[in-house]
Amino acid sequence: MTANAPTTTTTGKLISFVGGDGAGKSTLATRLHEALNRVGHTAVLIGKHRTDIPQDRELSAYLDRLNKLVYRRDARVAQACGDHYWLLALASWYTLQDRLVIQPALAAGTHVILDNAHHKILARYAVNPEVSPGLCEQVFAHLTKPDLVFFLNIGAREALVRKGSFTSLEAGHAGGGDEDFVRYQDTVLDQMREQAERCDWLILDVAQLDRDQVFKAASAALTDRLRLTV
Repeated sequence: MTANAPTTTTTGKLISFVGGDGAGKSTLATRLHEALNRVGHTAVLIGKHRTDIPQDRELSAYLDRLNKLVYRRDARVAQACGDHYWLLALASWYTLQDRLVIQPALAAGTHVILDNAHHKILARYAVNPEVSPGLCEQVFAHLTKPDLVFFLNIGAREALVRKGSFTSLEAGHAGGGDEDFVRYQDTVLDQMREQAERCDWLILDVAQLDRDQVFKAASAALTDRLRLTV
């Protein structure tokens, strides 16, 4: 791969990844992050457990406590609190991550590779009859809009072959069998596909592609859409 001079920008670009569980989002995000830095860009990889705020230990500690509450919770407690509580708890997490981690990085000219953005949360709640879709969209509406969203499109059955195992959440708490996972994931994926068409995401059909082919397609899209050559 040829190392080209990076594009100069006054602010960083926000690049997000969407797809079902097992689509390969984290793998692609990590590889693109490494490639951008290797050719001279300044980029950070931010996932759902990123809580470090440079030079501010108190805010970092607070963000870590919130992350523990939202993502490292006891399963029994999670079910007892209910769907509305967790929607608002997730919105709190994404709000602080956006305000304290993502926005400062972008302002400093750093490109942000965002793994596990809120779009999958929207898709999961869209198939939940207990919660208003309008409420879900409203609590996330203020977040920084990505400059590019990759949607890794793959059917749930193919994704399950890649994953090999899954959690109760990934099956929608509907059961523990493979068919429960496939049924729930395909329903959520339909919602993601609607978002992809409505929001002009870049769709990568990854079912028949290996990791190198997916990376090559994503790299070409970065160059074409954001002028970021990797």
